[in-house]
Amino acid sequence: MSTEKTQPEEKGFFERIKDTIEEFWEGTKDTAEDIKDKAEDKFEDIKETVTAKKATATKKAAASKRKVAKKASEAKEAVAEKVSATTAKAKKETAEVKAKAATKAKAVTAEANEKAADIKAKADDKAKTINAKAKTTVAEAKKSATAAKESVSAKAKAVGTAAKTGATAVKNAATTTPRKKAVAKA
Repeated sequence: MSTEKTQPEEKGFFERIKDTIEEFWEGTKDTAEDIKDKAEDKFEDIKETVTAKKATATKKAAASKRKVAKKASEAKEAVAEKVSATTAKAKKETAEVKAKAATKAKAVTAEANEKAADIKAKADDKAKTINAKAKTTVAEAKKSATAAKESVSAKAKAVGTAAKTGATAVKNAATTTPRKKAVAKA
């Protein structure tokens, strides 16, 4: 008989595990390749979708940008108009206020000038009155002084005349009395 066995040899425990692992590995490899192919297909589909959406989004973004730019420029123009209108209004009001202030200043100045003129006229009148009164008083004083002078002068003349007359009488008497005595002795 032959030494070869007719029955297949039985595999050992580790060989069976090895075969099982190889089967799993090959099954897993096939599954992995299938999954890889599916993933690539899905990736391509998503890429196409994203590209299409990206183009649409880009178009929308460009349109939105234009709209926003247009609104911004309109808003800018509106603000500029409003600012210029407000500035013009403020300048107009300032001019009106300045005109009113100038008018009021002129009125106050005119009123002050009138009051000053009235006060000056009153002061001039009072000064004239006082001056006239002083002149009258001085004239009266002069008249009184002149009258007093004349009175004193008249009295002095009268006294002087009386004194002269008295002196002359005394002189005459003095000169006539010794002559009479001399004439009487002789």
